[in-house]
Amino acid sequence: MTLLVVGASGFLGGEVCRQALAAGQRVVGTYHSAAVAVAGVEPRRLDVTDRAAVRALLARVRPDAVVATPYRYDDWAVTADGAANIAVAAAEVGARLVHLSSDALHGGRPAPYLDDDVPTPVYPYGAAKAAAETAVRAIDPGAVLVRTSLIVGEGSKQIQLCRDALAGRATLFTDELRCPIDVADLAAAVLELVPSGYAGPLNVAGPDPVSRAELGLLVARQLGVDPAGLKTTTAVSAGVNRPAEVRLDSSRAAGLLRTRLRGVNELLVS
Repeated sequence: MTLLVVGASGFLGGEVCRQALAAGQRVVGTYHSAAVAVAGVEPRRLDVTDRAAVRALLARVRPDAVVATPYRYDDWAVTADGAANIAVAAAEVGARLVHLSSDALHGGRPAPYLDDDVPTPVYPYGAAKAAAETAVRAIDPGAVLVRTSLIVGEGSKQIQLCRDALAGRATLFTDELRCPIDVADLAAAVLELVPSGYAGPLNVAGPDPVSRAELGLLVARQLGVDPAGLKTTTAVSAGVNRPAEVRLDSSRAAGLLRTRLRGVNELLVS
């Protein structure tokens, strides 16, 4: 089959490409500025905000499936409009669509969020991810919307942030709780969902809810360094407007997928 990975130059997109190539698939990967670094991928430059360009690319490639991973934290046009453009083009060529969403679309609460809980965004990025889901579901009801959390693994921004905090170059929040997932597990789950008949939102995250500061302590333990220098504060005191506790209940995905979604305690400690 031919798989089109939109955002192949990103951390998750690159891992999806590597695993798909290893499985013998033809992989076409798009990029905007940073080049695709995975050998064997057919690179295509693409601006996802240009609907005509997106439609033209998919008409040429004729993919069997599309994995859409692009986002830009502070850019509505990329995150929301880009998702809609990809969905339109995928529907036109009859491609299976796996859209990567985020726990950012939830407002935060002590109780875990289930797969079908409606978005309750409290800041612009979360609102953009919620709008993207709404557009994708309206355009292609058969698409799967993968709601995930912090993506970790060697080379991830999250792990680098922890290292920076341990070195005194950054600060981690004690009151922001998420369910981190390893990039390899998430990519494997995404590729499993391509041939499945699943449609709609699906939580795909790790089973261990931890704060960003707790993640930093786990990284310190993994590296064997003294965590005494870890810089922490609260998001409230820092004036950051993001949801506090966002736990994703991924039990449905755990029962549906062969891929085991490992928690950070296993990934960073064992």
